[in-house]
Amino acid sequence: MSALPRHPSTGPLTVGVIGAGRVGAVLGAALEAAGHRVVAASGVSAAAKGRIARLLPGAAVLPAHEVAQAADLLVIAVPDDALTGVVSGLASTGALRPGQVVLHTSGAHGLAVLGPAAIAGARPLALHPAMTFTGTAADLDRLPGISYGITAPVDLKAFAEDLVNDLGGHPEWVAEDDRALYHAALAHGANHLVTLVNEAMDRLRDAGVVYPEKVLGPLLHAALDNTLRMRDGALTGPVSRGDAGTVARHLEALARTAPDSVPAYVALARRAADRAIAAGRLRPRDAEALLDVLASDRPERVA
Repeated sequence: MSALPRHPSTGPLTVGVIGAGRVGAVLGAALEAAGHRVVAASGVSAAAKGRIARLLPGAAVLPAHEVAQAADLLVIAVPDDALTGVVSGLASTGALRPGQVVLHTSGAHGLAVLGPAAIAGARPLALHPAMTFTGTAADLDRLPGISYGITAPVDLKAFAEDLVNDLGGHPEWVAEDDRALYHAALAHGANHLVTLVNEAMDRLRDAGVVYPEKVLGPLLHAALDNTLRMRDGALTGPVSRGDAGTVARHLEALARTAPDSVPAYVALARRAADRAIAAGRLRPRDAEALLDVLASDRPERVA
């Protein structure tokens, strides 16, 4: 078995980045800041090339197979659905070599997608930064202290942990079969939050609020902080109280103004009610009228 590249704790790594999107360019810049050398990067679009110029100014802009050939640590940061094709293409061109670490940043995939790289003798590693990215230098300030979802062969775990520690992060070990569930949880919490908050701001504008972000900002920050500390104990509002009449009026107003918002409201209210009941915050008998409202296609006003 070929030797691994030196651990981050014992010397700098020669790094190549394939896919200079929001994640790849920023992660490459973070590795540079940690003392490693990003020698090459690939990017096709003007936006990707711009990110390389701004965040990885010392990296040569090369085709993907040449990036792979230049690196001891190859970071592949392409969209989830493109990952299989990129890895297979690199392996088929002979760009990968024994001992080289091939790391992808996809949350949804584990090691299986790197099978062609492993057959070529490279060392597979799935390392997903649990953070949302803008693809700008501002992201670098958000990285210290974040978690990385890691799936790694046993003999690569120490290397992976060293790499994450070097980035100032925390390793979270995710089993191969749990990658989809891990990623679903992150998407549900973060990506859907963006949609939910934008929906709330749109409805506030519909209600005549001029600065919805100022109304929601303190409320959402407090709700998130309370939830992370108190879990279901942080739930407040009409659902947690079983206020069926209030919820019915919400649905009537939404149906008049923004009917596309009704299904999401109902689905989340039902789930909130389930969790409130399970946590003992809402007694089942007090939830009956509320659940009836949420089960109706056309909720009637409850006095």
